[in-house]
Amino acid sequence: MTISADLSCVGFLSLTQRLHLLDVDKLGWWLCERQLPSGGLNGRPEKLPDVCYSWWVLSSLTIMGRLHWISSEKLQQFILSCQDTLSSELFIRIDEISS
Repeated sequence: MTISADLSCVGFLSLTQRLHLLDVDKLGWWLCERQLPSGGLNGRPEKLPDVCYSWWVLSSLTIMGRLHWISSEKLQQFILSCQDTLSSELFIRIDEISS
């Protein structure tokens, strides 16, 4: 399953009042493990963290009530580090910002 499909499924189950059919602790734990030392979130093991993955994972954790399982402060720092301070453009990863 992809991270975007995960959010779609979690969102659907939430909207249809069926979130109880999901093992939110197990899925929440797996999603929390997506947070890397940089603070960003990746989509699966061995992938680099990026802003898009961070959105998908963050959204699913929020719907499941597990947002407090990750470091929001570190995630915020990661996302802000992906912003070009001159143009205010937000890049997927910090290594995409041109000097």
